[in-house]
Amino acid sequence: MSEIFDHLVSKYKELGEDPKTYLVGLLYAKPLTYWDYIHTDTLLSLQQPKTGFKDETIFILYSQQTELFLKAILHELDQICCIQPSENLIREKIERCNMYMTLLIDLFKMMRTGIKKEDYHLFRNSLTPASGFQSVQFRFIELYATRLENLTRDCRLENRVDIEILLQHIYWRSAGINYKTGDKTLTLKLFEERYWDQLILLSKRLRGNTVEDQLSKFQTIPANLVDLLKTFDHLFNVAWPLTHLSTVRYFLIEEGECKRATGSSEWLEYLHPKYQQIKFFPKLWLKDEILDWRTK
Repeated sequence: MSEIFDHLVSKYKELGEDPKTYLVGLLYAKPLTYWDYIHTDTLLSLQQPKTGFKDETIFILYSQQTELFLKAILHELDQICCIQPSENLIREKIERCNMYMTLLIDLFKMMRTGIKKEDYHLFRNSLTPASGFQSVQFRFIELYATRLENLTRDCRLENRVDIEILLQHIYWRSAGINYKTGDKTLTLKLFEERYWDQLILLSKRLRGNTVEDQLSKFQTIPANLVDLLKTFDHLFNVAWPLTHLSTVRYFLIEEGECKRATGSSEWLEYLHPKYQQIKFFPKLWLKDEILDWRTK
Protein backbone atom coordinates (compact mmCIF):
# COMPACT_ATOMS: atom_id res chain seq x y z
CA MET A 1 0.00 0.00 0.00
CA SER A 2 2.83 2.39 0.80
CA GLU A 3 4.19 1.92 -2.73
CA ILE A 4 0.80 2.82 -4.24
CA PHE A 5 0.57 5.84 -1.96
CA ASP A 6 4.02 7.00 -3.05
CA HIS A 7 3.03 6.65 -6.71
CA LEU A 8 -0.11 8.72 -6.12
CA VAL A 9 1.86 11.46 -4.39
CA SER A 10 4.41 11.50 -7.23
CA LYS A 11 1.65 11.63 -9.83
CA TYR A 12 0.07 14.79 -8.45
CA LYS A 13 3.40 16.47 -7.69
CA GLU A 14 4.43 15.95 -11.33
CA LEU A 15 1.20 17.69 -12.33
CA GLY A 16 2.07 20.61 -10.04
CA GLU A 17 -0.83 19.81 -7.73
CA ASP A 18 -1.07 19.33 -3.95
CA PRO A 19 -1.50 15.54 -3.40
CA LYS A 20 -3.27 16.15 -0.09
CA THR A 21 -6.18 17.92 -1.79
CA TYR A 22 -6.85 14.90 -4.01
CA LEU A 23 -6.41 12.37 -1.20
CA VAL A 24 -8.86 14.25 1.04
CA GLY A 25 -11.28 14.32 -1.90
CA LEU A 26 -11.16 10.52 -2.06
CA LEU A 27 -12.36 10.36 1.54
CA TYR A 28 -15.64 12.05 0.62
CA ALA A 29 -16.19 10.77 -2.91
CA LYS A 30 -19.18 8.47 -3.35
CA PRO A 31 -18.51 4.97 -4.71
CA LEU A 32 -18.99 4.66 -8.45
CA THR A 33 -22.07 2.69 -9.51
CA TYR A 34 -22.85 0.94 -12.78
CA TRP A 35 -25.85 3.18 -13.47
CA ASP A 36 -23.81 6.36 -12.96
CA TYR A 37 -20.91 5.14 -15.11
CA ILE A 38 -23.13 3.95 -17.99
CA HIS A 39 -25.70 6.75 -17.49
CA THR A 40 -28.40 4.10 -17.58
CA ASP A 41 -31.31 6.39 -16.73
CA THR A 42 -30.35 8.87 -19.44
CA LEU A 43 -29.83 6.10 -21.99
CA LEU A 44 -33.21 4.53 -21.30
CA SER A 45 -34.96 7.88 -21.56
CA LEU A 46 -33.81 8.53 -25.13
CA GLN A 47 -36.62 6.58 -26.80
CA GLN A 48 -39.32 9.15 -27.55
CA PRO A 49 -41.89 7.78 -30.04
CA LYS A 50 -43.88 10.26 -32.12
CA THR A 51 -46.95 7.99 -32.30
CA GLY A 52 -48.85 5.55 -30.12
CA PHE A 53 -47.68 2.46 -32.02
CA LYS A 54 -45.74 0.24 -29.60
CA ASP A 55 -43.30 -1.06 -32.21
CA GLU A 56 -42.07 2.45 -32.97
CA THR A 57 -40.01 2.10 -29.78
CA ILE A 58 -38.33 -0.98 -31.30
CA PHE A 59 -37.59 1.02 -34.45
CA ILE A 60 -35.94 3.76 -32.37
CA LEU A 61 -33.95 1.22 -30.34
CA TYR A 62 -32.71 -0.40 -33.52
CA SER A 63 -31.63 2.94 -34.96
CA GLN A 64 -29.86 4.00 -31.77
CA GLN A 65 -27.99 0.70 -31.50
CA THR A 66 -26.91 1.13 -35.12
CA GLU A 67 -25.45 4.55 -34.33
CA LEU A 68 -23.55 3.16 -31.34
CA PHE A 69 -21.94 0.44 -33.46
CA LEU A 70 -21.06 3.01 -36.12
CA LYS A 71 -19.37 5.08 -33.42
CA ALA A 72 -17.39 1.99 -32.39
CA ILE A 73 -16.21 1.53 -35.99
CA LEU A 74 -15.20 5.19 -36.22
CA HIS A 75 -13.32 4.82 -32.93
CA GLU A 76 -11.24 2.01 -34.47
CA LEU A 77 -10.64 3.70 -37.84
CA ASP A 78 -9.56 6.93 -36.18
CA GLN A 79 -6.71 5.09 -34.45
CA ILE A 80 -5.47 3.85 -37.83
CA CYS A 81 -5.66 7.28 -39.45
CA CYS A 82 -4.21 9.47 -36.71
CA ILE A 83 -0.81 7.81 -36.27
CA GLN A 84 1.75 5.84 -38.26
CA PRO A 85 0.10 2.46 -37.71
CA SER A 86 1.80 -0.92 -37.61
CA GLU A 87 0.42 -3.88 -39.52
CA ASN A 88 -0.61 -5.45 -36.21
CA LEU A 89 -2.56 -2.35 -35.19
CA ILE A 90 -4.39 -2.19 -38.52
CA ARG A 91 -5.17 -5.90 -38.29
CA GLU A 92 -6.56 -5.53 -34.78
CA LYS A 93 -8.73 -2.52 -35.67
CA ILE A 94 -10.09 -3.98 -38.91
CA GLU A 95 -10.92 -7.26 -37.15
CA ARG A 96 -13.00 -5.24 -34.70
CA CYS A 97 -14.67 -3.29 -37.51
CA ASN A 98 -15.61 -6.55 -39.20
CA MET A 99 -17.11 -7.81 -35.97
CA TYR A 100 -19.15 -4.63 -35.56
CA MET A 101 -20.34 -4.74 -39.17
CA THR A 102 -21.45 -8.35 -38.73
CA LEU A 103 -23.42 -7.35 -35.65
CA LEU A 104 -24.99 -4.45 -37.56
CA ILE A 105 -26.15 -6.80 -40.28
CA ASP A 106 -27.61 -9.17 -37.70
CA LEU A 107 -29.39 -6.22 -36.09
CA PHE A 108 -31.64 -5.98 -39.13
CA LYS A 109 -33.40 -9.09 -37.81
CA MET A 110 -34.86 -6.76 -35.19
CA MET A 111 -36.43 -4.77 -38.00
CA ARG A 112 -37.89 -7.79 -39.78
CA THR A 113 -39.21 -9.67 -36.75
CA GLY A 114 -39.61 -6.98 -34.11
CA ILE A 115 -41.92 -4.56 -35.93
CA LYS A 116 -45.42 -5.19 -37.25
CA LYS A 117 -45.49 -4.41 -40.95
CA GLU A 118 -48.95 -2.84 -40.84
CA ASP A 119 -47.98 -0.60 -37.91
CA TYR A 120 -44.78 0.50 -39.65
CA HIS A 121 -46.74 1.61 -42.71
CA LEU A 122 -48.69 3.95 -40.45
CA PHE A 123 -46.14 5.35 -38.03
CA ARG A 124 -43.50 5.88 -40.76
CA ASN A 125 -45.64 8.73 -42.12
CA SER A 126 -44.92 10.72 -38.97
CA LEU A 127 -41.18 10.39 -39.57
CA THR A 128 -41.05 12.22 -42.92
CA PRO A 129 -38.64 13.70 -44.04
CA ALA A 130 -36.28 11.97 -41.58
CA SER A 131 -34.36 9.08 -43.13
CA GLY A 132 -31.51 6.70 -42.39
CA PHE A 133 -29.86 8.54 -45.28
CA GLN A 134 -29.21 11.29 -42.72
CA SER A 135 -26.94 9.09 -40.58
CA VAL A 136 -23.74 11.11 -40.87
CA GLN A 137 -21.61 8.43 -39.22
CA PHE A 138 -21.96 6.27 -42.33
CA ARG A 139 -20.51 9.16 -44.32
CA PHE A 140 -17.72 9.66 -41.78
CA ILE A 141 -16.74 5.96 -42.02
CA GLU A 142 -16.48 6.25 -45.80
CA LEU A 143 -14.22 9.29 -45.48
CA TYR A 144 -12.00 7.51 -42.97
CA ALA A 145 -11.75 4.34 -45.03
CA THR A 146 -10.91 5.57 -48.52
CA ARG A 147 -9.78 8.49 -50.63
CA LEU A 148 -12.58 10.87 -51.51
CA GLU A 149 -12.00 10.21 -55.22
CA ASN A 150 -13.24 6.63 -54.73
CA LEU A 151 -16.59 7.97 -53.52
CA THR A 152 -17.29 10.32 -56.40
CA ARG A 153 -19.47 9.66 -59.42
CA ASP A 154 -17.16 11.44 -61.88
CA CYS A 155 -14.08 9.41 -62.79
CA ARG A 156 -12.46 12.52 -64.28
CA LEU A 157 -12.00 14.08 -60.84
CA GLU A 158 -8.41 13.80 -59.65
CA ASN A 159 -6.38 14.45 -56.50
CA ARG A 160 -5.73 18.06 -57.40
CA VAL A 161 -9.46 18.88 -57.44
CA ASP A 162 -10.69 20.92 -54.48
CA ILE A 163 -12.23 18.87 -51.67
CA GLU A 164 -15.49 20.81 -51.74
CA ILE A 165 -15.89 20.05 -55.44
CA LEU A 166 -15.22 16.37 -54.80
CA LEU A 167 -17.85 16.34 -52.06
CA GLN A 168 -20.38 17.91 -54.39
CA HIS A 169 -19.88 14.87 -56.65
CA ILE A 170 -19.98 12.26 -53.88
CA TYR A 171 -22.18 9.31 -54.82
CA TRP A 172 -24.79 9.50 -52.05
CA ARG A 173 -25.97 12.99 -52.99
CA SER A 174 -27.66 11.44 -56.03
CA ALA A 175 -30.29 9.99 -53.70
CA GLY A 176 -31.36 13.50 -52.71
CA ILE A 177 -31.21 15.38 -56.01
CA ASN A 178 -33.65 15.35 -58.91
CA TYR A 179 -31.23 15.62 -61.81
CA LYS A 180 -34.01 16.63 -64.21
CA THR A 181 -34.74 19.76 -62.19
CA GLY A 182 -31.60 20.04 -60.05
CA ASP A 183 -33.77 20.38 -56.94
CA LYS A 184 -32.71 18.86 -53.64
CA THR A 185 -35.10 16.91 -51.44
CA LEU A 186 -35.85 18.40 -48.04
CA THR A 187 -34.08 15.38 -46.53
CA LEU A 188 -30.83 16.29 -48.29
CA LYS A 189 -31.21 20.02 -47.63
CA LEU A 190 -31.57 19.46 -43.89
CA PHE A 191 -28.69 16.97 -43.83
CA GLU A 192 -26.32 19.32 -45.60
CA GLU A 193 -27.35 22.29 -43.48
CA ARG A 194 -26.47 20.25 -40.40
CA TYR A 195 -23.33 18.39 -41.52
CA TRP A 196 -21.80 19.84 -44.71
CA ASP A 197 -19.17 21.91 -42.89
CA GLN A 198 -18.22 18.91 -40.76
CA LEU A 199 -17.83 16.73 -43.86
CA ILE A 200 -15.53 19.32 -45.42
CA LEU A 201 -13.38 19.64 -42.28
CA LEU A 202 -13.08 15.86 -41.84
CA SER A 203 -12.22 15.38 -45.53
CA LYS A 204 -9.44 17.95 -45.21
CA ARG A 205 -8.09 16.38 -42.02
CA LEU A 206 -8.02 12.92 -43.59
CA ARG A 207 -6.45 14.00 -46.88
CA GLY A 208 -3.52 11.61 -47.31
CA ASN A 209 -4.32 9.83 -44.03
CA THR A 210 -7.26 7.55 -44.81
CA VAL A 211 -6.97 3.81 -44.15
CA GLU A 212 -6.33 3.38 -47.86
CA ASP A 213 -3.54 5.98 -47.71
CA GLN A 214 -1.97 4.31 -44.68
CA LEU A 215 -1.87 0.99 -46.54
CA SER A 216 0.04 2.60 -49.41
CA LYS A 217 2.92 3.30 -47.02
CA PHE A 218 3.72 -0.43 -46.74
CA GLN A 219 5.82 -2.11 -49.42
CA THR A 220 3.77 -5.29 -49.08
CA ILE A 221 0.61 -6.15 -47.17
CA PRO A 222 0.37 -9.66 -45.66
CA ALA A 223 -2.26 -11.88 -47.27
CA ASN A 224 -4.21 -12.31 -44.03
CA LEU A 225 -4.48 -8.54 -43.61
CA VAL A 226 -5.58 -8.19 -47.24
CA ASP A 227 -8.35 -10.70 -46.52
CA LEU A 228 -9.49 -8.72 -43.48
CA LEU A 229 -9.55 -5.46 -45.44
CA LYS A 230 -11.48 -7.02 -48.32
CA THR A 231 -13.94 -8.48 -45.82
CA PHE A 232 -14.52 -5.04 -44.35
CA ASP A 233 -14.95 -3.62 -47.86
CA HIS A 234 -17.48 -6.34 -48.69
CA LEU A 235 -19.40 -6.10 -45.42
CA PHE A 236 -19.80 -2.31 -45.64
CA ASN A 237 -20.32 -1.86 -49.38
CA VAL A 238 -22.13 -5.07 -50.38
CA ALA A 239 -23.47 -7.19 -47.51
CA TRP A 240 -24.84 -4.25 -45.50
CA PRO A 241 -26.59 -2.52 -48.44
CA LEU A 242 -28.09 -5.82 -49.65
CA THR A 243 -29.39 -6.63 -46.15
CA HIS A 244 -30.75 -3.08 -45.91
CA LEU A 245 -32.35 -3.45 -49.33
CA SER A 246 -34.04 -6.76 -48.52
CA THR A 247 -35.49 -5.30 -45.32
CA VAL A 248 -36.74 -2.18 -47.08
CA ARG A 249 -38.30 -4.36 -49.78
CA TYR A 250 -40.10 -6.32 -47.08
CA PHE A 251 -41.66 -3.17 -45.68
CA LEU A 252 -42.12 -0.99 -48.77
CA ILE A 253 -43.21 -3.41 -51.50
CA GLU A 254 -46.74 -4.57 -50.96
CA GLU A 255 -49.02 -6.26 -53.49
CA GLY A 256 -46.85 -5.04 -56.35
CA GLU A 257 -46.88 -1.43 -55.10
CA CYS A 258 -43.52 0.20 -54.38
CA LYS A 259 -43.94 2.76 -51.62
CA ARG A 260 -41.72 5.83 -51.36
CA ALA A 261 -39.12 6.11 -48.63
CA THR A 262 -39.54 8.77 -45.97
CA GLY A 263 -36.54 10.56 -47.48
CA SER A 264 -38.14 10.49 -50.97
CA SER A 265 -35.16 8.70 -52.55
CA GLU A 266 -35.41 6.22 -55.41
CA TRP A 267 -34.39 3.59 -52.90
CA LEU A 268 -34.43 0.54 -55.17
CA GLU A 269 -31.65 2.02 -57.29
CA TYR A 270 -29.88 3.86 -54.50
CA LEU A 271 -29.56 0.93 -52.07
CA HIS A 272 -28.47 -1.82 -54.45
CA PRO A 273 -24.64 -1.91 -54.43
CA LYS A 274 -24.50 -2.74 -58.15
CA TYR A 275 -25.52 0.85 -58.89
CA GLN A 276 -22.89 2.43 -56.63
CA GLN A 277 -20.04 -0.12 -56.89
CA ILE A 278 -18.05 1.58 -54.14
CA LYS A 279 -14.71 0.03 -53.16
CA PHE A 280 -12.69 1.31 -50.21
CA PHE A 281 -9.51 -0.50 -51.28
CA PRO A 282 -9.66 -0.85 -55.08
CA LYS A 283 -5.98 -1.85 -55.39
CA LEU A 284 -6.59 -4.95 -53.28
CA TRP A 285 -9.11 -6.37 -55.74
CA LEU A 286 -7.93 -8.18 -58.85
CA LYS A 287 -9.35 -7.03 -62.17
CA ASP A 288 -11.48 -10.15 -62.53
CA GLU A 289 -12.77 -9.95 -58.98
CA ILE A 290 -16.06 -8.31 -58.08
CA LEU A 291 -17.79 -7.66 -54.78
CA ASP A 292 -20.65 -9.87 -56.08
CA TRP A 293 -22.84 -6.79 -56.49
CA ARG A 294 -23.86 -7.43 -60.08
CA THR A 295 -25.63 -10.75 -59.66
CA LYS A 296 -27.92 -10.18 -56.68
